[in-house]
Amino acid sequence: MVEPSFAERSVINHSDYLPNVRIVASTAANITEREVLTTDGHLLVYEYLVIATGHKEAVPKTRAERLSHYEAEFVKINSAKSVLIVGGGPTGVELAGEIATDFPEKKVILVHRGSRLLEFIGLKASQKALDWLISKKVEVILDETINLNTISDPIIQTPSGEIITADCHFVCTGKPTGSSWLRGTIVQNNLDMQGRLMVDENLRVRGHKNIFAVGDITNIKEIKQGYLAQRHAEVTAKNLKLLLMGGNESKMATYKPGLDIALVSLGRNEGVAQFPLLTISGCIPGMIKSGDLYVGKTRKHLGLKP
Repeated sequence: MVEPSFAERSVINHSDYLPNVRIVASTAANITEREVLTTDGHLLVYEYLVIATGHKEAVPKTRAERLSHYEAEFVKINSAKSVLIVGGGPTGVELAGEIATDFPEKKVILVHRGSRLLEFIGLKASQKALDWLISKKVEVILDETINLNTISDPIIQTPSGEIITADCHFVCTGKPTGSSWLRGTIVQNNLDMQGRLMVDENLRVRGHKNIFAVGDITNIKEIKQGYLAQRHAEVTAKNLKLLLMGGNESKMATYKPGLDIALVSLGRNEGVAQFPLLTISGCIPGMIKSGDLYVGKTRKHLGLKP
């Protein structure tokens, strides 16, 4: 959104790295013991199934549409004098940081309903992120909400009566878990109170020997992050290979929850990092993540040119 050309590398067609795989671009609607039904009538038979529906997010389906969407968002930011960001999680903080870095003349306002930013990590990391944003003249408003059903630029009134003026706004609040479609399927009794699938140490949905789940949809007690979803995928792929080759289930790989490690970008060259015994901010976390956001590493992993 801040640098649309970056999407040329980060938005990847599945067919680019899965040339011999049948890809069905549709919405799953139901699961039976041996089939998956989609909303447009596809009936897909399976021996093994992996559920990886993460969080619900309304994004354009095709690569061209998504690139066009990012270009339009950039135009909106570029032409605005003031920008409102709703939500102080990692997406909101990173977006505010990039806009403040690339467009220092713009007024950036970040509104968050919680008492601190980045509530999924520790207090020290939250404070370091807040201090950095304030140093970049970002106005951070905590313990405040915005009615997303009535929000309208340029004048926005909060439920407490505060008036916020902004030429455009971006909603960066948490997305619901992508599991509502699983209610009424054969795995409905495996959903916990948060709508996450309960899995065993082999990442199989409990009670289903041929159904796996990976990523944010799982109930594994760890911070939900991309690099951990990648680890889920590696364990699941290893187990699927074993089972498909007739291997013994006792030799299946097990998954151990990840440590509470988190990296949040702050602008182009800085960041904040939380490790089990240490929290740091500045250029070192920035060198780890902020420059390329792991896009080159991911492309290389998929067999594509970095």
